[in-house]
Amino acid sequence: MDMDLGQQDFDRILFYEHARKNAEAVYAKNPLDADNLTSWAGVLIELSQFQTRSDSIKFVKDAVSKLEEALEINPKKHDAIWSLGNAQTSLAFITEDLEDAKPYFTRAMQCFQQALEEDPDNQLYIKSLELASKAPDLHREFHRQMANQQAVAGGSSASNTKAPKKKKSADLKYDIFGWVILAVAIVAWVGMAKTHLPPPPPK
Repeated sequence: MDMDLGQQDFDRILFYEHARKNAEAVYAKNPLDADNLTSWAGVLIELSQFQTRSDSIKFVKDAVSKLEEALEINPKKHDAIWSLGNAQTSLAFITEDLEDAKPYFTRAMQCFQQALEEDPDNQLYIKSLELASKAPDLHREFHRQMANQQAVAGGSSASNTKAPKKKKSADLKYDIFGWVILAVAIVAWVGMAKTHLPPPPPK
């Protein structure tokens, strides 16, 4: 886990770690709770942004396995199908080579399409499907910018080699993950609010 974290990031990690432990406890009592498995996967995707690249991949793949488990219990659970699309998108953006990333993008689009078929009026799923068609171009642009910034950081000064380069690389990683995770998080929180919170009191 990266250690250059501000207080806000540290608080978020604590929050999601607490949520992960709760999900593990619920799973121990009831492994057939598809809602819990779906929430657990969302927490793992959130936590993945604070990891090294290799650990991020592990976290997201763990999320995929939880979502697949949820869909074995309830194959028509559209929020789990949609979350699986987000997990595939995250894996695609973590993958540097676009050709290697394309199967993840294809799978993500299939998931978003399937989620929309299960819940045709869901505006979030419609938006996700629209964004999925643009994702390969965004991937190309993100990784091009990352390569340029690394080249600039690496060539700026021979005397300042390792520390600034590492910092720049970490900042850029947060930029990329931040975009992906922010998109996932906003939609996930809105979706959770719609499904899990009581309706607001009448004014």
